[in-house]
Amino acid sequence: MDARVHSLALACKGFLDDEEGLRLHALAREAAALGPVLEIGSYCGKSALYLGSGAKAAGGSLICLDHHRGSEEHQRGEEYHDPDLYDAEAGAVDSLGHLRRALRQAELEETALLLVASSTSAARLWSTPLGMVFIDGGHSHEAAHADYEGWAHKLLPGGILAIHDLFPDPAEGGQAPIEVYRRALESGDFAPLPTTKTLGVLRRLG
Repeated sequence: MDARVHSLALACKGFLDDEEGLRLHALAREAAALGPVLEIGSYCGKSALYLGSGAKAAGGSLICLDHHRGSEEHQRGEEYHDPDLYDAEAGAVDSLGHLRRALRQAELEETALLLVASSTSAARLWSTPLGMVFIDGGHSHEAAHADYEGWAHKLLPGGILAIHDLFPDPAEGGQAPIEVYRRALESGDFAPLPTTKTLGVLRRLG
């Protein structure tokens, strides 16, 4: 990974471990040769820099899908609320400007397509087959399973499904992401690849 972009990714707001990010970079570099890479949950751009630089190296593209109003845990009064992202005039979280700045600084604006919408709304309209889907949006049961239902079947055979924040022990974190990971395995449509910390990775069969 380019050292300058890596440094920007490390400094970017977000909750992605660097080892997980470097794995995403490698996966995106592989998958972008098959089709576009799509991330669900761009937030301020940390994962987009890892994924986007990987896609760019392969001559591919990244779709950054996020409504930019924050997940449940980002709202005022919640554990991961960041006052810097709160738009008082709108009365809501707004992380879009931070994502745009991160992509501009990393020279990824020509690689990344910003899709500002809910995952469910975008999935209803999206028809282009994908090389990779990274699920890291809302972590509620409803949101995580909706992301899987809306996007997993849009992967091409051989494509990558990556899911962030897998916690086998409920005492360590929410269970919705690992439920989705297990659901994908049980479907028979995916084969597991090695995990990296809390990043689960599967390959679409076909």
